[in-house]
Amino acid sequence: MPYVNIKITREGATPEQKARLIEGATQLLVDVLGKNPATTVVVIDEVDTDNWGIGGETVTVLRARAKAG
Repeated sequence: MPYVNIKITREGATPEQKARLIEGATQLLVDVLGKNPATTVVVIDEVDTDNWGIGGETVTVLRARAKAG
């Protein structure tokens, strides 16, 4: 039973986009590893940008800086 965990920042991914991610990840495991889609689990976690850091700074700060400059 494959388990895929996708983490994205919480910025308004639509239900349709999430459904496509689930479908695509499932199909990738079918195509590459021959896994059964009926037993493939895909979970999408949405993380606030204040809780996601890159290079010692939150994504919130990084994006604010990019917009300002």
